[in-house]
Amino acid sequence: MPEPLLRVKLNVDYPGKPKVLNDLELAIGEGEIVGLVGQSGSGKSTLGLAIPRLLASTARVTGEICYRGENLLGHSAGEMRRIRGKEIGVVFQGASSALNPALRLGAQLREVWRAHRRPGEWKTEGRDQCRSLMRSMHLADDNAFLERYPSQISIGQAQRVLIAMAVMHRPALVIADEPTSALDMVTQAEVLGLMRGLRDHFGSSLLFISHDLAAVSAICDRLAILRDGKIVEMGDTAEMFAAPCHPYTQSLMAAIPARFAVHP
Repeated sequence: MPEPLLRVKLNVDYPGKPKVLNDLELAIGEGEIVGLVGQSGSGKSTLGLAIPRLLASTARVTGEICYRGENLLGHSAGEMRRIRGKEIGVVFQGASSALNPALRLGAQLREVWRAHRRPGEWKTEGRDQCRSLMRSMHLADDNAFLERYPSQISIGQAQRVLIAMAVMHRPALVIADEPTSALDMVTQAEVLGLMRGLRDHFGSSLLFISHDLAAVSAICDRLAILRDGKIVEMGDTAEMFAAPCHPYTQSLMAAIPARFAVHP
């Protein structure tokens, strides 16, 4: 069996507080979309930030974060800066707040591109690549749109801009933390299509973090259920919806209103 793209075994806690992640084990294969589901406070976002080493300095992280066979916990801050964005992209929770309110959209996209390319290459190829990416995200690629500030676009547009930033350098792994929260049903469907396209068109693997079981069933190959910092059940998405084994998973499935029943 080939080595997975990502394999983690983690403990995360903060001084004087209970563990947030407790011997959590998770693996993601090449080109695979794995959903991570759990109630608020279960540790979903902590895992999403721990993998690219973005947790606060007060966090105590032990275990392994093996990406392409290398333990990221042994990497320096400089090495992680080279990996983030280029190898591992992150779509942060809260589209509007994740963008810099003081910078125009074009400037933010340019800085993300320059983080892993030579500054002088922006005019020769970066600008065209950025505009092409905007079109692939169903966004306008003209100067009028790129000159806007985050406060001048919708939440759905902001979410697409964040996705564009996360995949600018075609990372092998994308971590998406609640990418469809606070979106209307139509925009949710569009964003889910974009997330699926990251695998289909770019070959990226995804860790799709969500509390929305309908969204998870729509795009995820496998599903991991997180409770109190531990994965309590993991398996094929369709099989888990059809016959969940763990009592907590059963309670999650039973909580889906009949009119929103999921049919994977």
